[in-house]
Amino acid sequence: MGLIELYASMFFAFLKIGLFGFGGGYAMLPLIQHEVVYRYGWIALEEFTDLVAIFQTTPGAIALNSATYIGYSAVTTAGYGTLEGILGSVICTAGVSIPPLIIMTLVCTFFFKIKHNSWIQAALKGLKPAIIGLIASAALILMNQRNFPDYTSWGIFLVIFIASLKKVDPILLILIAGVAGVLLY
Repeated sequence: MGLIELYASMFFAFLKIGLFGFGGGYAMLPLIQHEVVYRYGWIALEEFTDLVAIFQTTPGAIALNSATYIGYSAVTTAGYGTLEGILGSVICTAGVSIPPLIIMTLVCTFFFKIKHNSWIQAALKGLKPAIIGLIASAALILMNQRNFPDYTSWGIFLVIFIASLKKVDPILLILIAGVAGVLLY
């Protein structure tokens, strides 16, 4: 596959992810995995699950972070240079960003005029279970055999969960979980 073909396939793959990725980054994970791991093979499944963990700790949306990384990685792994990889990052990031930008511009323009329409209300109610299903699917993807949480992970989770219910500062909880992970593993 030539560079132009690679750029085009990356752009349209991430355009599709951006177009159908309702519900945010976690809901997009199954779509991203299908395209980049199974359909095109740009990264391996193990690398994908590792990347999701890394993207959770970095600022920014998961979809944008994954598009940026995968765009660079796919191009450089195909044997092209750093500049071509950077352009791959830009192309993938643009692909995943354009549909939500257009959709939100249209929605914001017309939503206040039609928000009480019964068809719109029904469509929004119909999207809620689909989004929950996509997020649950993302959780199952992350719990593949290699990464299935052990009892220590469940213990850390429970302590952090209970502390979050007590309204402990989230940044402190992240630090505590990180330190616990380093000490226990």
